[in-house]
Amino acid sequence: MIPILLLVASVLIIILFTVKWKVHPFLALLTAALFFALFSGMSLDTIVQLVNDGFGITLGKIGIVIVLGVIIGAFLEHSGGAYKLAEVVLRIIGKKRVHEAMAIVGYIVSIPVFADSGFIILNPLNKSLTKRAGLSIVGTATALILGLMITHVLVPPTPGPIAAAGIIGADVGLVMLVGLIIGAISLVVAIVYCKKMGAKYYIDPNPDITEEDIREKMKSAPSAFKSFLPILIPIMLIVGKSIMDFSLVEGAEHTAFVKIISFIGSPIIALIIGMLFSFLLPKKFDQEMLSTTGWVGRALADASNIILITGAGGIFGMILQNSGIADTLADSLSSANLGIWLPFLLCAAIKTAQGSSTVALITTASIIAPLMLTMGFTSEIDKALVVAAIGAGAMVVSHANDSGFWILTQFSGIDVKTGYRVYTLGTLVVGTFAASLVFLATFLF
Repeated sequence: MIPILLLVASVLIIILFTVKWKVHPFLALLTAALFFALFSGMSLDTIVQLVNDGFGITLGKIGIVIVLGVIIGAFLEHSGGAYKLAEVVLRIIGKKRVHEAMAIVGYIVSIPVFADSGFIILNPLNKSLTKRAGLSIVGTATALILGLMITHVLVPPTPGPIAAAGIIGADVGLVMLVGLIIGAISLVVAIVYCKKMGAKYYIDPNPDITEEDIREKMKSAPSAFKSFLPILIPIMLIVGKSIMDFSLVEGAEHTAFVKIISFIGSPIIALIIGMLFSFLLPKKFDQEMLSTTGWVGRALADASNIILITGAGGIFGMILQNSGIADTLADSLSSANLGIWLPFLLCAAIKTAQGSSTVALITTASIIAPLMLTMGFTSEIDKALVVAAIGAGAMVVSHANDSGFWILTQFSGIDVKTGYRVYTLGTLVVGTFAASLVFLATFLF
């Protein structure tokens, strides 16, 4: 029980520091991480190593992606391109359907694109849509990230589900089909939830921009087609690489074509290409835009805050991953006779404890795989449903040790307290609903 109590205490430290005492989230996360590490009995040398690794590895994966995404967002906003996009999309879907639009886009994009990267790419469009529709960013941003998370944990070729399918020995095509169906029904719940939360908590998506400012920007805004390119091209490149990797025949990875697609389809290179297209958006390009006092300089100043907080979240997650808390929770749950709920609860416990959905998926699948015969899960559909149950657990719950929590709150301007009330609760609601669907499916097959 001690590691679990320490985890609860660490989360309370983060909430108290950020909400009550208004301490910067970077310091709050670092304090909570060190508190957990010291009181869990880690050696001082190990703590230093984990702090360095947690910050470095996390930012090594997503730091440059954040920077490039922020630059693209700055050019879309300042050129008026984001608002041109919003105008076109709202004309098609209607002003009151932004939650549905963002959730569905997120659901589709995250099948091949990593959820965090997808949110960063789509954030400028979401903010402009929300602003033009007069809605709260709380509801629309949460709808976007929940849509992204649903397929991120349920549908291959995202790394977590495809690894879990391989470990369990499930048919990947069947896992995809089950994941898409369970995910689509869960998406409806996510949309309803986000609409209610958006109505309850209002945060202006861009309080520094007035409707008059938007009208002024629209006068010199680029065309909708041109404005879509910095968003669509990175997504298409990343999707292309994922499709190619998924269908690659043995020996083909050495061909020049495959190497080129693998290169330009990696998130960093794809976003660099998207950034270059964003430079075409201003009516008249001025080199001053790239200076430290121009659009890029101001965007990078904003990005530094997000990067620091994401890195500190990585420290917290790394310390939890190496504390053994996931093993403690796994040992206490694996002996329980819970049927299809066992993989869900086990994965949810590991996800909550250490933050990474992918780690939780792979760890849970490794624990469950030897128990499949004992639990009576022998058919192909049984295996696919077990993978779906594990995926549902990988959503529950996202909080301070998950980089996605900080990317949502910091990119959207949502305060930490509201992030817990809306997104953390949302992952619990949607993840548990998805698990309930899996449970019902066991009676049908």
